[in-house]
Amino acid sequence: MKQVSFIIFIFLSAFYFSCKKETIITSKNARLEISADTLRFDTLFTTTGSVTQYFIIKNDNDQRLVLDNVSIKGGTGSPFKINVDGIKGPDVRNIEIGANDSIYVFVTASINQNTDSLPFVSRDSIEIKFNGNERYVQLETWAQNANFMRQKTITGNVTWTSNLPYVILGGIRIESNATLTIEKGCRIYLHADAPFIVDGSLKVNGEKYDSTRVYFRGDRLDIPFKEYPAGWPGIFFTGSSKDNILNFAVIQNAYQGIVAENVSINANPRVILNECIIDNIYDAGILGIQTSIQARNCLVSNCGKNIQLVYGGNYQFVHCTVASINNPYIEHKEPVLLISNFAKQGNTIITSDLNAVFRNCIFWGDGGKVDDEVVTSRQGSNVYSVNFENCLWKVKATPANVSASNMLVNKNPAFDSINTEKHFFNFRLKDTSAAINNGINTGVTFDLDGKIRPIGLPDLGSYEKQ
Repeated sequence: MKQVSFIIFIFLSAFYFSCKKETIITSKNARLEISADTLRFDTLFTTTGSVTQYFIIKNDNDQRLVLDNVSIKGGTGSPFKINVDGIKGPDVRNIEIGANDSIYVFVTASINQNTDSLPFVSRDSIEIKFNGNERYVQLETWAQNANFMRQKTITGNVTWTSNLPYVILGGIRIESNATLTIEKGCRIYLHADAPFIVDGSLKVNGEKYDSTRVYFRGDRLDIPFKEYPAGWPGIFFTGSSKDNILNFAVIQNAYQGIVAENVSINANPRVILNECIIDNIYDAGILGIQTSIQARNCLVSNCGKNIQLVYGGNYQFVHCTVASINNPYIEHKEPVLLISNFAKQGNTIITSDLNAVFRNCIFWGDGGKVDDEVVTSRQGSNVYSVNFENCLWKVKATPANVSASNMLVNKNPAFDSINTEKHFFNFRLKDTSAAINNGINTGVTFDLDGKIRPIGLPDLGSYEKQ
């Protein structure tokens, strides 16, 4: 008899709680948990949409709860759009949430273009009503007007100024007889489908301050995508391009940074890089293919393959820091400098003359799988002249077929501060760096920061310790 009574008790209890879950709680004291009180969107360009963010609304009661409505206070005119449990806003009503269950609210932002030249902020809020209660989630996004270009072709002589950023969709090409001049302070944002192709001439007139440098980077500014490499294809200097000069340019987060090919069509190098930063590139930071590149005070950092100079060419690198630190975005598994005088064409090895000079440079890697950060290869009997003077490098032995004088071998350059978890890399030098006062006079009187270098014994690398 006791066993029968216990079974009946269990049955009635289950029935009671089951029925309770089927009832709807209407008390003003009903518990509702909202996972965020504010959603902030990173800066987005007008007319383009944001990444989707979301928050969760959880019913913490053992009965069902009905939300009277979830709505954007700005209504249809709001720059924000919502989707509540699969239903599009701006006003979604009578949303039922099961006992101890939850729903998702997805939010996006899209800002119309206006006349502002500076970034501006847009705000709104989402109102959640239930059982006589009102709760709010605040919304905020910064927006920036821009010059939008899709599959753009530059003809003639064109100048870009810094009034508004440039957003490139589908790619840009400078025709063979055209010149694009980019003035100081310009910001160029390129979409994932937007290579920057130079058949003519590119002139970048950046200056030393952060606000006056010229930036090339991907157009995703939302976290975490803003830090990802391979966000856009890169800058490509084709065989017809000429007289390309980049001053104080910053090239970030591309698949390849700078690619230049073929022998220069005049007496000038195909590309001149002065005080440039090429950083966080998925593949090659600089790829030269039987071409000519001149670089001064450049930082090439944290690339899959920092510098690759293949199939010969003419190269001069002075006061450059070429460094990779293993980090969550780029695994350091390739040497920071690879030089060869050949390429493979089908099953045939083709060779070309190679002349390369590196003075007062640093070649360093850490935390990865590389013992020799400088690797050279030679095939055939073509001219092969590769010279290193007063450089610091990490190698097990001097690479074959090169001339090296006054080298610092496997001496840690003691960079100022590195934090791979926070993705923070400062490649300036500490007071204890072996690179200090170990250079030779090359006539370079300032560094990547635009600060003065001594005439007598300059530091190695792109930065002079002040």
